[in-house]
Amino acid sequence: MVLVFIEALTDSSTFDKKAARNMLDMVKRDCDFWLVDVPKITSCIHKTLGCINTAPAWQRVVSLIVWMADKCPGEVVSTLLTIAPPADSTALALWEVMFSVPQTLQNVLKELHIQLQDRHRRVLHTCWEDTSILRLAILASNDLQDEEFAPMYLIMRFLRQRRPKVLSLVLRGLMTLSEREEMARKMKVMLPDLSWVLQYGNNVIKTKALVVFRNVMAQLEREEASPIAVVLAKLLLPFFDDELSQLRKISISLFRDLMKMVVENDKRKMKNTVRLGLLPLFFHMSDQVQSVAKVAREALLDAAELLKWKQLRHLVQTQQTWRTGESLLERDRSRAQELLRQSLPYLRDPQTSLQEAALRFIGLAVRHLRDPSKESLAEICRAIQPLEEETDPSISSLATQTIVTVCSSWKRPRSRWSLRALCCWR
Repeated sequence: MVLVFIEALTDSSTFDKKAARNMLDMVKRDCDFWLVDVPKITSCIHKTLGCINTAPAWQRVVSLIVWMADKCPGEVVSTLLTIAPPADSTALALWEVMFSVPQTLQNVLKELHIQLQDRHRRVLHTCWEDTSILRLAILASNDLQDEEFAPMYLIMRFLRQRRPKVLSLVLRGLMTLSEREEMARKMKVMLPDLSWVLQYGNNVIKTKALVVFRNVMAQLEREEASPIAVVLAKLLLPFFDDELSQLRKISISLFRDLMKMVVENDKRKMKNTVRLGLLPLFFHMSDQVQSVAKVAREALLDAAELLKWKQLRHLVQTQQTWRTGESLLERDRSRAQELLRQSLPYLRDPQTSLQEAALRFIGLAVRHLRDPSKESLAEICRAIQPLEEETDPSISSLATQTIVTVCSSWKRPRSRWSLRALCCWR
């Protein structure tokens, strides 16, 4: 029955959510009859997982592997180590799934700690890489006393490496472990190395590191968290614009949390960083991923609260988007040039909604410039010009309008079209 269930999930044309759920329930109820076949079932899952092309079907299969790993962790771990080549992508996906559930993680790590002693078995390419998994298992062990945790990690330092597959799997385990409050408090010792990961990891790895950061920071006393929050907030700013929506969301969400952690002595430094984040947050209120747009709006509200900008908070609350942009410019006219330059990279953003937001903001910003030079205005025009060739007529039309607005900002009207010519010169 179990093998029939798995094979049925690989056929997207016949997949039925309700039938699959009912069959999975039957499989679990009748486990006494087939648990002896765990190696065969694990092998079948490994073989067919790549053929499953619907999210619900995939979820049913991984639910089964997690359930088996709870019942028979030794057999599941042994089978995967035997049948899968080192660093096999399907096997790594299954390890990550098993590492995402607290009790399953504990069971699987305990078995890995035993079975990886056999140097002929591998999760990753080399014995050295697998050492990181073994060290994670040691830290996750219930036998390790609280006072031993920090010294033990400082000896291991398994986050200080650049191998993506190792880091990804280890961080998946740390994400799950840090969900437990007592474990998250002990993991404070890892924060410097997690900061290192934020500089050298890929965007998936950075996303996982930030989840661990969030869980650990939430368990620190405010006095202890405040100076860390100031440093971390600045590291987060580049991630607001990442191509991976999950990284945009978690970085903005964590930035929001960090603003609330600072004590009075650190507020000035935090405010300086928050000011740098205002425009990115403003633009991402127009993010095409609604969850990102929502958290950006919430973060901008909290930023206005920290900065004590009542008008900004009111405009964001009442969703007066372009009055919000005006408010950012009017609050400090001396920063108009800086804000304008900060907006130019958004003209190249893959999201048309952010391109539009940038064009409209530039149209507002040039009106606030003090004695703009012909060269600076020409630079802005050249940045906008490629958008005149966009296939989306709303973007191309707005780009042309914005260039006209920029040209109109030069104080010598007779030279307006010579500026337009300069804009187009390459």
